[in-house]
Amino acid sequence: MPDLLIELFSEEIPARMQRRAAEDLQKLMTDGLVDAGLTYASAAAFSTPRRLTLVVEGLLAESPRTVEERKGPRADAPDKAIEGFLRGAGLTRDDLETRETPKGPVLFAKITKPGRAASAIVADVLEKTVRGFPWPKSMRWGSGSLRWVRPLHSILCILSDEAGAQVVPLDVDGITAGDSTAGHRFMAPNRFSVSGFEDYTAKLKRAYVELDSAARAEMIWHDATNQAFANSLEVVEDRGLLAEVSGLVEWPVVLMGRIGDAFLDLPPEVLQTSMKEHQKFFSVKNPKSGRIERFITVANRETADNGATILAGNEKVLSARLSDAKFFWENDLRVAQNDMQPWLDALEQVTFHNKLGTQADLVGRMIALSRELAPLVGADTDEAGEAARLAKADLSSEMVYEFPELQGLMGRYYITAAGKPDAVAAAAQEHYAPLGPSDDVPTAPVSVAVSLAEKIDKLAGFWAIDEKPTGSKDPYALRRAALGIIRIVLENDLKLSLYYFCDLELLKYEVTQLQGNGYEEDVVTLENTLEEIARHGVFGAAFHAVVDHIAASEEHPFAPDVAEGSVLHSVAERIQMRSADLMSFIHDRLKVYLRDQGIRHDVIDACIAMPGNDDLALLVKRARALSEVLGTEDGENLIQGFKRANNILTQAQDADGVEYSYGADVKYAETDEERALFDALDRAEAAIAPAVKAQDFAVAMSAMSALRGPIDAFFDTVQVNADNATVRRNRLNLLSRITQICLEVADLTKIEG
Repeated sequence: MPDLLIELFSEEIPARMQRRAAEDLQKLMTDGLVDAGLTYASAAAFSTPRRLTLVVEGLLAESPRTVEERKGPRADAPDKAIEGFLRGAGLTRDDLETRETPKGPVLFAKITKPGRAASAIVADVLEKTVRGFPWPKSMRWGSGSLRWVRPLHSILCILSDEAGAQVVPLDVDGITAGDSTAGHRFMAPNRFSVSGFEDYTAKLKRAYVELDSAARAEMIWHDATNQAFANSLEVVEDRGLLAEVSGLVEWPVVLMGRIGDAFLDLPPEVLQTSMKEHQKFFSVKNPKSGRIERFITVANRETADNGATILAGNEKVLSARLSDAKFFWENDLRVAQNDMQPWLDALEQVTFHNKLGTQADLVGRMIALSRELAPLVGADTDEAGEAARLAKADLSSEMVYEFPELQGLMGRYYITAAGKPDAVAAAAQEHYAPLGPSDDVPTAPVSVAVSLAEKIDKLAGFWAIDEKPTGSKDPYALRRAALGIIRIVLENDLKLSLYYFCDLELLKYEVTQLQGNGYEEDVVTLENTLEEIARHGVFGAAFHAVVDHIAASEEHPFAPDVAEGSVLHSVAERIQMRSADLMSFIHDRLKVYLRDQGIRHDVIDACIAMPGNDDLALLVKRARALSEVLGTEDGENLIQGFKRANNILTQAQDADGVEYSYGADVKYAETDEERALFDALDRAEAAIAPAVKAQDFAVAMSAMSALRGPIDAFFDTVQVNADNATVRRNRLNLLSRITQICLEVADLTKIEG
């Protein structure tokens, strides 16, 4: 069984594309070989800046012979039909067999296909792979039609076994397959022949090429950490940069250089970002001071002076880069120490979204909402408002303009330099979090208030202009914002009514819209309703309810302005619709979040259906308690008893046209099991109601699961639809009581099974 070795040798492949390209080469080739009948024992792909390599071991020498039986027309079919079948099968009439079937005599053909040599199949599959390779970006060069990420120079393709190596005959746009490759571009550029994968890797190493990207990364990290340790320093870990740099070199040579003394007092994040983004340098820090003092660069060759010339050039270029960073830093500090007002003014010229106003408009809304949220999250109201005012100021700074990834972090430095409280400074950095599912969430109260304010306003704003995520498209990262709200609320155990704050923000956008359309009088009335909302409480469609309340009040001073058909009544309807839709979106994100934690979707649905579902902490406590109960035998059996009671009750109510919802009396009970169920329901009701009120769902669920035994015994011994009408009605009312008590805990009708 031969082994296959393929190398596609080209100009430098971008580092970010190499890993995916190696995976694509392996998948396209192995899938194509298997589809053609060639199985194999193992396969592995590798990449360097100039080559993609695939080795397939234990390949069949040829595809197996196949015999296909094909059913043809009836034996007495017209000659033209039979001739067409023969042409398609490539047979003669003598090759056909006639068989009796329920539909009469039918012609059958056996088509034998001989196996194909591995070399022929490999050539076909490889040519198809090369011509259709899925590069994110590709180019043509010369006069050929072949597209590749960079000009493709050679193809190595051999099949090797005990007898030796055989070149697979292949030509792609004038590039003929062979058995040779080239070593390192500078240190061993001559071509050499190989006879198999082991010979290939050994000769590449002698030619200063490490084929395995993981091995190159290990070489870099090992040498970098050793050099740093020898100088009592530490390399700042950066796995992304390590992967990128290992894709830039075929023979890594690690060198450590110095940072000029004039730049050592720059914030370490500035040094690290500048060196990483511009030079692909690793930062080396002093573990005692935390200061970045040196850098690691990775050269692609060994030199006679042990890299001294390379280091000198890199230090010179780095000095120029850091001079710019120092200039930005010093200029920004001068602005920061003057309360950052020029930056805040500049935000009025920066568009947040063409339908949602400027960054300054966003900041204004964040200030108001942060102050509303502050008492509920344990933050000082004035500090929360000040933090929101300054949170976006650094977007106008020169440093963030140069390095956008430092937004927030630089704001923290600048706000601290302005003499503001640490909590205000921290909020500038932390209000963006979490950016990813594994990121830490803000826990400092001021940061929590500002972060929630930004995310709630963002969601409400895009719902107000009807630009919601669709399918896989989410250009404004609204799913991330919703998940951020969920994680902040849950991980800080916050009791918040999200409907209230969503409605307030939706109302602000409606005010802005009315102002822009000339409804100034309505704006005054609309703004006055904020006080009404504060008095009545906002839950879901509350703004609409408040408008209806005002309209129905003959004594209210602006009742006529909100009558049905008015502008403000239409506003109320829109807010009601958008608020409900937005909360549904947040609930969908919550389902994904909780499913990842092992809570079933139907359990979540059962809890979302309960009142107060905009209090996410309350909702999740309920869901976790229900999930634990359903994980027990009592819980599962209780659900069956509940569903049985609910089904019987529903059928009886539909048949009788009567609602059996009250009046169950133990004096009409005829059996001990029936009386025991009355007692059990009394005990459960006495325990569940106060537990739910206290939000102690573990106790409530436990009390509910205790009903399992009495309900089972009742159904085992009692006939609900008794002949006596009074007894039957009493038992149906008893079933109603079962469902009502269970539904106090969660909507068990949503539970599957």
